[in-house]
Amino acid sequence: MRDVLSTYRRFHGYIALAVCLFGTVANLLNVVVLTRKELSGAPINRILTWLAVADMLVMIEYVPFACYMYLVLPERKDFPRLGAIFILFHSHFAQVLHTISILLTLALAVWRYISIRFPQHTHSLCSQRRCTMAILFSYLLAVVVCIPSYLTISIREVTLLENNQLVTLYHLGLSDLAKENGEFLYILNFWVYSVLIKLLPCTILTVISVWLIKALYRANRRKAALRGYSAVSVLSVQNGSCGGQQLQQLQQLRRPTRAERRTDRTTKMLLAILLLFLITEFPQGILGLLSGILGHGFFSSCYHLFGEVMDILALLNGAINFILYCAMSRQFRTTFGQLFKPRGLMAKLHAVHNTSQTE
Repeated sequence: MRDVLSTYRRFHGYIALAVCLFGTVANLLNVVVLTRKELSGAPINRILTWLAVADMLVMIEYVPFACYMYLVLPERKDFPRLGAIFILFHSHFAQVLHTISILLTLALAVWRYISIRFPQHTHSLCSQRRCTMAILFSYLLAVVVCIPSYLTISIREVTLLENNQLVTLYHLGLSDLAKENGEFLYILNFWVYSVLIKLLPCTILTVISVWLIKALYRANRRKAALRGYSAVSVLSVQNGSCGGQQLQQLQQLRRPTRAERRTDRTTKMLLAILLLFLITEFPQGILGLLSGILGHGFFSSCYHLFGEVMDILALLNGAINFILYCAMSRQFRTTFGQLFKPRGLMAKLHAVHNTSQTE
């Protein structure tokens, strides 16, 4: 396993760059489509929009990090201070934005649960104002929750004698504050990261995902029961025990409405997002928890070894949502087609041209 991971590390920079370039474009398209008038009114789409913004910022920042860390730094023998400052910035920036994505995904799941579990209270519980508060809360809480991380890591200096010259190398290490009191802050940071940021949201998402799957299963059973009831009614009509008008009403009852079909598609799409998220985040949370329990040895020998794999999984999770939306949301596909089909673009250019001539 160690050899496989070491081999992958040599290619990680190139793979990450490809994923980030695709993910940046994909999330930009998500933002453009989801902010159209026909989609932007739904609170869930607003949450998805800001989730796309967070994922896009992660990938934009990861591009220079991947270039420096995996393409430039291996060829250099010095470790400059500016490089250490950039890596420190990347560490905090990526963690904050990734935490924002986790909180927004959690908000998304809770939102869907409320809309299905309490449909009569959807307008009051899932209002636009509450949606705005949930988005702002996710962005602000992420900055606060990551405070232990800011205090744990700092830039350290190492002076070496090389070719009869003193050379100062800069790298990231535990801060003086993190080393005090038996490394209490260092251990606390791993517990906050693994339990509060990773495992607790994953547990909540697992419970909600199971409930949503059961809700879909119950809905499918109701539809099957209605189809069976309608089939019996057809036989009754053929035997003269039920009128044609009653049959027509039963057939209409049997068919799911457009709103019901859209609700099912939306729930399935969100379930796919949640399951991909859980596949990505659960292993990271477990490894982080073990690092907090077992200490430096496990972190250096195991957690650090899987660093690139966890990075690429997180990047893929943020990049693939566009494909899910296109595959599972008819409304997203329709809006995307209206925006980017040549006919739609030509119509927009023609409208702009006519407007300029009128003015």
